[in-house]
Amino acid sequence: MGTENRLAERDEEAVNRFVERFAGELTQAGMQRMASRVFAALLVSDSAAMTAAELGDQLRISPAAVSGAVRYLTQVNMIGRERDPGSRRERYVLHEGMWYEVFTRRDEVLSRWQKTLREGADTLGTDTAAGERLAETAEFFQFLHDELLQIMDRWRQRKEERPPSPA
Repeated sequence: MGTENRLAERDEEAVNRFVERFAGELTQAGMQRMASRVFAALLVSDSAAMTAAELGDQLRISPAAVSGAVRYLTQVNMIGRERDPGSRRERYVLHEGMWYEVFTRRDEVLSRWQKTLREGADTLGTDTAAGERLAETAEFFQFLHDELLQIMDRWRQRKEERPPSPA
């Protein structure tokens, strides 16, 4: 079945419900609400790219709401901007390997937290209740860091071994 047939059979109302449901999950995890909706809309787009007008139409939101959402998503490196050739119009595009990048940045945050917590534990003294708590928290973040590196390596290997998907 060709792409055109799949698009014609796509239940847009079901797609919109999914976008809102997934956006709600992202919002509960701490992402801004409009950014969650814009991200989810880009995620379900076959091209993984949309203009501000397309995003506004699909999500029924104002240009200002689109602008704020894409600003946030661009700042956190979840999407990029591209110009349509011969046009002033920008398209907002999901980054290839975006989840990998998100978790790599999360790993950098865990490393910084771990270092700061170790310094705090040293300052307080690990023989105090607070110092012991900080040391254990630092140890937990070190564990997460180590495990995340292994997971990311396994993901990279799995992705390289995966057969290409049919076009």
